[in-house]
Amino acid sequence: MDLLGALEELRRPLDRELLPLEIGDAETDRRALRELTGQLDDYLLPRLRAIDAPLLAVVGGSTGAGKSTLVNSLVGADVAEPGVLRPTTLVPTLVVSPADRDWFMAQNVLPGLSRATGAGPGALRVVTAEALGAGLALLDAPDIDSVVTANRELAAQLLAAADLWLFVTTAARYADEVPWSFLRSARERSTALAVVLDRVPPEAAGPVARDLERLLEENGLSGSRLFTVPESTLPTEKARLPAAAVAPISGWLAGLAADAAERSRVVRQTLSGALDSLATRVPSLAAAVERQEDGFAALRSIVTAAYASGMAGFDEGMRDGSLLRGEVLARWQDFIGTGDLMRSLESRVGWLRDRVVGFFTGRAPEVELRDALESGVETLIKGVADGAAERALDGWAAAPGGPGLLQRAGPVESARLGRASAALGEQAESAVRGWQEYVLDLVREEGAARRTTARMASFGVNGAGLLLMLAVFASTGGLTGIEVGIAGGTSVLSQKLLEAIFGDQAVRTLTARARDDLRERVRELLDGEADRYLALLASAEPPAGTADALREAAATVRRHRAELPADSGDPGDSGDSGGGQA
Repeated sequence: MDLLGALEELRRPLDRELLPLEIGDAETDRRALRELTGQLDDYLLPRLRAIDAPLLAVVGGSTGAGKSTLVNSLVGADVAEPGVLRPTTLVPTLVVSPADRDWFMAQNVLPGLSRATGAGPGALRVVTAEALGAGLALLDAPDIDSVVTANRELAAQLLAAADLWLFVTTAARYADEVPWSFLRSARERSTALAVVLDRVPPEAAGPVARDLERLLEENGLSGSRLFTVPESTLPTEKARLPAAAVAPISGWLAGLAADAAERSRVVRQTLSGALDSLATRVPSLAAAVERQEDGFAALRSIVTAAYASGMAGFDEGMRDGSLLRGEVLARWQDFIGTGDLMRSLESRVGWLRDRVVGFFTGRAPEVELRDALESGVETLIKGVADGAAERALDGWAAAPGGPGLLQRAGPVESARLGRASAALGEQAESAVRGWQEYVLDLVREEGAARRTTARMASFGVNGAGLLLMLAVFASTGGLTGIEVGIAGGTSVLSQKLLEAIFGDQAVRTLTARARDDLRERVRELLDGEADRYLALLASAEPPAGTADALREAAATVRRHRAELPADSGDPGDSGDSGGGQA
């Protein structure tokens, strides 16, 4: 792998949305991601693919600094559109030599902007100027302090794509903070820089220029070339500056266009600085991605805990005897009443067995008890699923990043997430019926294995199976008063009768297997309910290992950094981190 391949490897993970959660200063992190992606796409990758291609100089600066007028004056043609209305320079204009037109029209730089000879949103207006020498292009950028956010962002994008900044400010506004924030970024990335101090009154030329030089030095830009353009009275907004006023700048640009070695020095200076900046920018982005990963892990933990609590609620519902209330109790009451069940249980198992057999074959069919038990289990499942969904929703609403993720889902879907899914009722019915069939199969297998055909015949497989289902819910915790006697009697009686058929050890084994099977079926249902939340996470979450991949890619770039040939003008030779003289 070479340096270009290393940069392409670094670019690859950036295709995904890496910072979807509102965690920390997410907007600053996203802006840094956009800037890194833009510089890779607009500058580093194109420039490395064609190291000797024409040099791109971006003319940037504040609102009303005179950038477009300067460009027109430098090339001696009305190629840019100055005006009194603000914001101006809505569509950036790229001025190229006729010899370089095909290169720039082919989107070798700034590939995200379509090419046009006129104006249009998202376009780069390309015009030719005979006065501009081959090997150098001028790009008139939007205002860095535009009131239009899109203009400011485009200005920053264009400056990041430049080999050279021709930064324009005025005698009245050169100390403003916004321009200096951009100039400091040029210093941090060792971008080749020239500053044009425009509209300077003759009497103030010396003091203002010296003060600007002082500020450049204080901001680590003391080597930057500085041009002063005297104040001129122009008859119209579209008039050009006097040739003498811009002669030093135009002469310097002409010399730069004619000197391949100097162009190479400028390109390598800026390219080196951009490459070196990755050493801090990429780890910072990786840390932001890790914060997102932690946020996703926390949201996933909330869902896991909510549905684990739901499963615990189902377990409690099986133990506390609540499933033996209502219709199930009524069916047993029809048979045994409430008076002497517990007193007669130990001494009259045989008699009670006969009564149970009659119950299953007489006026109260077994299907009614089975249906009642099925309905009770389904209601319990629906209740714990509703509770888990509500806990998960409340947890997300209070967790960092959660509200934004719910907002992505939309208000309707978010409301649905707070309750069990519409499909759960049918799924629970199928699961409980499947469990009941499993219990009947257990009874058949155990009956055949133990040769208890005569005893089984007196109950039937369905009757013995229902007794086993009741034995699963053997605890009476949570019930009070007469319900304890009924529920306890129901479960104890069912267990005694089963022991008479299969033996006590077999009953314990059968009960455990039946309980475990039901729990597993319910767990699968709750996992399916939790998947609604987890799917929302999966749809937004960056691929696992993205932060590590970014760090490794940055390390690979560093290892191949020496492949970029250096020359005497490369700040990598001197260790100077400031913006160099262009």
